[in-house]
Amino acid sequence: MNKVEGIIFDWAGTTVDFGCFAPVNAFVTVFKKAGIEVTIEEAREPMGLTKIDHIRTMLSMPRISALWNEEHGRKFTERDVENLNAAFESALLETLAAYTDPKPEVLETIEQLRKQGLKIGSSSGYTQKMMEVVVPEAEKKGYRPDFYITADGTSGLGRPYPYMIYRNMEALKLTAARHVVKVGDTVPDIDEALNAGVWSVAVVIGSSEMGLSEKEFDALPEAEQEELIIGIEKNFIEHGADFTIRTLGELPGIIEEINQQLKK
Repeated sequence: MNKVEGIIFDWAGTTVDFGCFAPVNAFVTVFKKAGIEVTIEEAREPMGLTKIDHIRTMLSMPRISALWNEEHGRKFTERDVENLNAAFESALLETLAAYTDPKPEVLETIEQLRKQGLKIGSSSGYTQKMMEVVVPEAEKKGYRPDFYITADGTSGLGRPYPYMIYRNMEALKLTAARHVVKVGDTVPDIDEALNAGVWSVAVVIGSSEMGLSEKEFDALPEAEQEELIIGIEKNFIEHGADFTIRTLGELPGIIEEINQQLKK
């Protein structure tokens, strides 16, 4: 039938870890140990990429690159990227289990989608080793997709490459890209969806793009919340998202809208 068959979710910032704080804190820590003070904004900017690509991108930022040259007396090398990545993995694995709580509305929405016969896949910027912590911890709290994969399963080709989506389609036996929806909270998630030819849905509240904890977001005046949401929605649409949703609870309505478009 000509309708959505499966949904592929990102993890941190999309289904778990409101605000996507686990990797951000680890990035700030490892750069500080290397003598470089990076900002939260700099640590968040490449979010959604594989973690080694994330580190490489941060080192290529003009301000961070200049600080590295000043601190180390030379430009960064691929060995530096690898060393920072190893340190990042160690730092993240120490705290990762604490950042696996499902976001609000996730469990109810997944249950609703499954009742409609939809397959639930996932892709992540985390490594397989990291997911071996995240997946069982999230399952204890009620969330487990039908399939997950990392760039370790696609020869290191993570976002923005489309291959993690294709592996999901293969494993879940999804018949066509137009019957697949990718849900994420970053621009690389959107790029991944566009490159795979699937529908892109970007979630706003609790996203890495927003970068606030649930407590911080709830403490904002309603007018400030709305202004922040509208700005992020605009950015996601400008980067090619087909739809934006404020929370995952809006997703079933978007799936119905896509199904109506597919019928046409």
